[in-house]
Amino acid sequence: MQDTNSTSAGFAALIGAPNAGKSTLMNLMVGAKVSIVTPKVQTTRSRVRGIVMEDTSQIIFVDTPGIFSPKRRLDRAMVDAAWRGADDSDVLLLLHDVARSQIDEDTKAIIATLKAQAGDKPLPVSLVLNKIDLAPQDRLLSRAADLSELYDFERIFMVSAQSGSGVSDLRSWLASKMPASPYLFDPEDLSDLPQRLLAAEILREKLFLNLHQELPYQLTVETEKWFEREDGSAEIHLTIYVAREGHRGIILGKGGQTMRRIGQSARLELEDALDRRIHLFSHVKYRKDWMNDRGRFDAWDLDFDA
Repeated sequence: MQDTNSTSAGFAALIGAPNAGKSTLMNLMVGAKVSIVTPKVQTTRSRVRGIVMEDTSQIIFVDTPGIFSPKRRLDRAMVDAAWRGADDSDVLLLLHDVARSQIDEDTKAIIATLKAQAGDKPLPVSLVLNKIDLAPQDRLLSRAADLSELYDFERIFMVSAQSGSGVSDLRSWLASKMPASPYLFDPEDLSDLPQRLLAAEILREKLFLNLHQELPYQLTVETEKWFEREDGSAEIHLTIYVAREGHRGIILGKGGQTMRRIGQSARLELEDALDRRIHLFSHVKYRKDWMNDRGRFDAWDLDFDA
């Protein structure tokens, strides 16, 4: 039986501009990929939780969509999800890409919103300068000072989510900040992401990595069927929905070669993640105006009316 007098558990939300490294940092903390990562911005669409055990503390990381100036309904819903994730947390971490030559406008806007929400009493927010391995050393202290002029941060950490530098200190500090509580999830779990959604997200990641320009933002992936085979393997049927009929041919490629290459990459990663053999079948379908379909938003835990 769990001794609830000696355990702690809580939520640590990661907010920041698109491509600040939130998903990479959470995956490193968890020790497994639970949120997809691509070089393109605005990859994460909904809040993803990763579960980390540190001594007797359970830290539930909440990876939120990047906060930016929204233009479309989906953009507005993603930004709303990010702020909801921040509101529900015990610890709030603002990630900033210190490899940028200057403070980006999205980060400035986030800080302005934090100050507006707090009024006269600043919210306890800690700053995480990420990608320190890609920035000149003299920039680290100057950037920390510049951002501290904009907001009174509780703590400042300097890390590389890619190499792991500085991450253990951040994880230990977060463990000390978790409130006394029984564990909120099974300590053996790595995420609350269902396997059906994980399969769809991994294929979406591979599509992001292999397709160019705006096309990845105009598609979505859904797990239509999942069959457990007698030999212990799983048969998964995924459907890629595109917003324009002409996009089907781009994704499939000549003779279906592009889709076969992307599907094989997704299958291999799924086999590694699930530690079992996977039979992956993918289909590309046109669904007009799916980005304004309330059902899609519900599936991602996004507010259609945000």
